[in-house]
Amino acid sequence: MPELSRRSVLAGAGLGAVAVGAGVALGRGTAPAPAVATIGAADTVVPFRGAHQAGIVTPAQDRMHMTAFDVTTTSRADLLDLLRTWTRMAERMTLGAEAEPGGVVGDGPYSPPSDTGEAHGLAAAHLTLTIGFGPSLFDKLGLADRRPAALQELPRFPGDALDPARSGGDLVIQACADDPQVAVHAVRNLARVAFGTASVRWSQLGFGRTSSTSTTQATPRNLFGFKDGTNNVKAEDIAAVEQHVWARSGDGMDGGSYLVARRIRMRIEPWDRSVLGEQERVIGRSKGTGAPLGSTDEFDPVDLASTAIDRDAHVRLASAEALGGIRILRRGYNFTDGTDGFGHLDAGLFFVAFCADPGAQFVPMQQALARHDALNEYISHVASGVYACPPGVAEGRDDDFWGASLLA
Repeated sequence: MPELSRRSVLAGAGLGAVAVGAGVALGRGTAPAPAVATIGAADTVVPFRGAHQAGIVTPAQDRMHMTAFDVTTTSRADLLDLLRTWTRMAERMTLGAEAEPGGVVGDGPYSPPSDTGEAHGLAAAHLTLTIGFGPSLFDKLGLADRRPAALQELPRFPGDALDPARSGGDLVIQACADDPQVAVHAVRNLARVAFGTASVRWSQLGFGRTSSTSTTQATPRNLFGFKDGTNNVKAEDIAAVEQHVWARSGDGMDGGSYLVARRIRMRIEPWDRSVLGEQERVIGRSKGTGAPLGSTDEFDPVDLASTAIDRDAHVRLASAEALGGIRILRRGYNFTDGTDGFGHLDAGLFFVAFCADPGAQFVPMQQALARHDALNEYISHVASGVYACPPGVAEGRDDDFWGASLLA
């Protein structure tokens, strides 16, 4: 059976009607029944609507395109109009449809196309689109009283070398997919219609996920060659997800989460000249198996009493055992962005994490790592952001849209 694609959706539905894929993603509800039946399979569609936004506990896709925006208006009404438009377009694109009905060629020869066209004919590729709101947005629109209590700017950590131009932002969109062109197309079309209301502040492409968010996925490796995210929260562990990922604060964020993004530059060349023993000492794991040093299996618990793991090893300091039970859901990606002009690769980890309260989870974790982690010799945090990701768009409610619980 063929994959559901933008072309087959439109051909099967006629007149640009949108088809809704069948099936349920982890942590998501079933999508509403389509008004018009479609041809083709829906096995590359992740349902857009539900209690939580997709792209958080969804099994991590292979590619990411994250983009932050500065809002260029002080009109709350204009922003709400944009969010309604974005919601409608996002739902269509996650189904494999054009951003607007007939958008590639259907607007006629004398109008700019309402879909840029580079993903026309491609499958939905498990595209998810996740929105977040930065602390600055609420102040800019005079809505400081609506800002969730847990949404606070991150403190400056020891060793931070942050580029303000690549940090922060009023809005953020995370697009994840198994096809990079599908992810880029989605963000490009959202940015296109934002003209006059919001403009792109920074953008980051990521490849090769650096964590698994489902027990069905093997642990991937980062650019240092080590397995990354072994002890990550998994979607199937419902109790852990409820405790560590979903917010329950009663301020418009119930069922939402908080996104922390950190662009971490890896000093690839010094690392590649380090001997294997030094690499394993710094990480605290076997490079081959991923097991904590002194253990045999990747998923063996980190033994804080073990003398095989140095006191400043990364795995010790980042472990829940050393952090009083603190855990976060990681969804990071590798990146390579050319060179720095001095003969070194501009490459590393685009760290992405979701948590119920950044101040209670990410901040103490990063403070411990920033002060003592042996890995700091080989990395530098060069960009940062924190965002409130509200609950998902409700099923069966045409009037619901991204951020309604926070801003409407």
